[in-house]
Amino acid sequence: MRSRRILITGLSSFWGGRLAQGLERDPEIETIIGVDSQDPNRELERTEFVRVGTQHALIRRIVRAAEIDTVIDARMTVDSLAAAPRVAHENNVIGTMNILTACSGPDSPVKKFVFKSSAHYYGCEQDDPAFFTEEMARPRPARTPIERDIVEAEAAVAEFAERNDDKVVTILRFANGLGPDLRTSHMALFTLPVVPTILGFDPRYQFIHEEDIVGCLEYVVRHDLPGVLNGAGDGVLALSEVLDLLGRPSLPLLPPWGTGLAVSALGRVGVRIPPEMQAQLRFGRGLDNRRLKAAGYHYRFTTREAVQATAEHLRLRPLLRAGDGGNYRYEHEVEEFLRRSPSVRNAGQERGWRAPVDQVEELRRALGAARDVPDPTGAPESKGAGALSAYDSLASEELIALLDSLEPDDLRALRRHEQSSRRRAVVLAAIERYLERQGAVD
Repeated sequence: MRSRRILITGLSSFWGGRLAQGLERDPEIETIIGVDSQDPNRELERTEFVRVGTQHALIRRIVRAAEIDTVIDARMTVDSLAAAPRVAHENNVIGTMNILTACSGPDSPVKKFVFKSSAHYYGCEQDDPAFFTEEMARPRPARTPIERDIVEAEAAVAEFAERNDDKVVTILRFANGLGPDLRTSHMALFTLPVVPTILGFDPRYQFIHEEDIVGCLEYVVRHDLPGVLNGAGDGVLALSEVLDLLGRPSLPLLPPWGTGLAVSALGRVGVRIPPEMQAQLRFGRGLDNRRLKAAGYHYRFTTREAVQATAEHLRLRPLLRAGDGGNYRYEHEVEEFLRRSPSVRNAGQERGWRAPVDQVEELRRALGAARDVPDPTGAPESKGAGALSAYDSLASEELIALLDSLEPDDLRALRRHEQSSRRRAVVLAAIERYLERQGAVD
């Protein structure tokens, strides 16, 4: 089925806001409604926000009144440091059951339900398989509160799917996410000057870039893919390789026995490692991602590329922070004015800073030269590369600020130059995003 009227639960979460931004670019989607108990923290243009929790009666009224055909549940708390166990359980289990109840019934217009879950469903044990497939059940009972929540929530979704065989129900189990905008316990650990590890263990790690998490969610919204799907980048890395790529030294100070006590001691100096992460630091985990790829999704980042992109962001973070005007805040009255007032001719001009026109034109001329002048040696770039080389000295964020004004051919030429020169992962990823927005991905 083609999703046209969409409800996103957990709009104020990182994933809820990012997903809404992505879906807003699809002109065939008629309506996007986001619900949450807190204001959104992403800038949204045509997503309607309704302040409501997970009360099934209120969600049911919205679903029926707006004739919602697709519900994406993006609320799941998968990091035990993000909320107290009782609050996380209320959100993860009770909240999921309430959302499912709101989508049930013979008069429900909902035809598709997408549930964002986590690879914590599988756990981490010494005798785990090299890669978990979607058919594999958890080999042992859940050990941590977050893992128990995820198992219970998925069981409720599976029961909902059995009772409603006329609906497409998809569960996405994601590996650990990495990316410049993510705030997770792993990101907090990897940004320490020295990373504590467990003595004698070098576990394998698999990551998925934040862009691919949003990409997977959008893909299953647009395609009917019932059942469970793993989301993870290709390849695995040993933890030592991850830290080398990030430029972070490791310190194996956690003992293999009594690890929990040692972690508690670290907590007193501000280093917090949640229980589900302690198991990963010992045994690691891998997911088989072939099912989603066979269904047609193409990952933009491998595990290694996700780590490299994160390393580039960490290197640039001091510069980015210095030029940051602050995080986006949802201001209801201003948003309503920009959306509704007949006096507003182009709300997009209020969305952000644009690069100087002369700098953009200079870049366009250089890109045109790089495209149009043939090279008799057969090299991919000709004398236009000389003009483009001036942009190699720009910081990544300065170059990215110019992309919004470029046409697809210019973006492709810049991508070729960047691939043959500095190969900055954040710049290449930004070019791909702008090509995707313009429907020019090749």
